[in-house]
Amino acid sequence: MRILKLHTHYQQPGGEDGVFGAEVALLRDKGHTVVPLTFHNKQLEDVPLLWRAAVTLWNREAYARVREAIRLHRPDTLHVHNTFPLASPAVIHVAKAERVPVVMTLHNYRLLCVNALFFRRGRVCEDCLGRIPWRGVLHGCYRDSRPASAVVAAMLSLHRALGTWNMVDRFIALTEFARQKFIEGGFPPEKISVKPNFVHPDPGPGEGRGGYALFVGRLSPEKGLGTLLMAWERLGGKVPLRIVGDGPLAPEVQEAQKQIPGVEWLGRKAPEEVYALMGEAAFLVFPSEWYETFGRVAIEAFAKGTPVLAAHIGAVGEVTEDGRTGLHFRPGDPEDLAAKVEWLLAHPNELARMRKEARAEYEAKYTAEQNYAQLMAIYHEVLSKRRYDGKRHGGA
Repeated sequence: MRILKLHTHYQQPGGEDGVFGAEVALLRDKGHTVVPLTFHNKQLEDVPLLWRAAVTLWNREAYARVREAIRLHRPDTLHVHNTFPLASPAVIHVAKAERVPVVMTLHNYRLLCVNALFFRRGRVCEDCLGRIPWRGVLHGCYRDSRPASAVVAAMLSLHRALGTWNMVDRFIALTEFARQKFIEGGFPPEKISVKPNFVHPDPGPGEGRGGYALFVGRLSPEKGLGTLLMAWERLGGKVPLRIVGDGPLAPEVQEAQKQIPGVEWLGRKAPEEVYALMGEAAFLVFPSEWYETFGRVAIEAFAKGTPVLAAHIGAVGEVTEDGRTGLHFRPGDPEDLAAKVEWLLAHPNELARMRKEARAEYEAKYTAEQNYAQLMAIYHEVLSKRRYDGKRHGGA
C-alpha cells in the first residue's frame, strides 16, 4: 500500500509529532511505501498577522504542494494528522479533487473548540460544542487573544460551510470518549473509528522498587498540577513524588519542592530516562482536569508494568480501569487523590497485582502489532468503500 502521510509540525517533543513519526516507521517496517509530507509552523513566526490568518483559512501553497505529491506518488490514501495552522484544511479539498480517499486522526478537539482543549479558566468548557464558535472568540480562547481566536473560529466556520469535514472518508479518534465528543459535535458516527496510540519499541517491564510516585507531563493548569501538589501537602511526606516535565507552572513546582515534603522536580528528561523512572515508580499519577483525547503517558506506564492513579475524566479515566490497572479519583479533588494514594500504600499485594494487570493491558491493546492491525483494517475499509461507491455510481 502507498500512503501519503501529512502533518503540521509543532516542534514539541512527543505528542502528535511523535505519533506521526512512529506510524511512519511502523508502516515502513511492514513493507508499505510511506511518503511523509510535513509542514512546519515555525515558518509563521515572523510573518504578518494578515498573511498568517489567510493561510490558516486556506493555504494555496499547501494545496499546490499536496497536489504535486499526489500526482507524483499516486497514493492509495492520504492520512492527515494535523493541518493547523500552516497546511490548512485546503489539503483535504485537493485530495477530493484528485480522487484520493482521506483518513484523518483527531489528536485534539480543534474541529470543535477554538483552543482544542475544552478547557477554560481552570474548568472544562463546552460552550462551542456543536455551535458556531463565537464564544471562543469572546473569551479569547486561543492564545488569550480575541483576534487570534477569531481567525481559528473563522477557519472552523468556513470549512463547516464548505463541507470540508464531509470530504474525509474516515476519522480516527483515540478513545471512545473522544469519539462520543465528536458525535456530539455533529460528526457522523459511522465515519469515526477508534484506534489508540501505541508504544514502540517495547521498553519492557520495570521492577517497581523505587518507592516513589511519578508525574510525567506538561506543567500546565489543565494537567491538574494544583490538585497534585495539594494532595501531596496533605500526605505529609508519606511517599515521595517525582515530577518530570516543564511548562508555565514550573515556578510553582519549583517552589513546591521547597515547601512540601517529598516533592522533587526533575525537569525534562530524555525518553529512556523517563522509562527508567516509570519502571521503578510504585505508581504513576495522572491528575488531568481536561478531556484528554488519549493519555499516552498512561500506556507508557502500562508498558513498564506501572499502575496509574488517574483522574476519572475523559480518556484518562477510560484508559485506566479502576481496580485493575490502577485507581480512579475525582478530578480536581486533592482529598480524594490523597486517600487513593494512602489506599495503595496500605495494600501492597493489590499494588503488585495491578502491576501485572497494567503490563497485560499494554500487551493486549497498545503494542505496535496490535496498532498496525487496527490501522490497516481502517485503510482497507476506506478503500473497499471507495471502490464500492465508484462501481455503484459508475453503473448508475
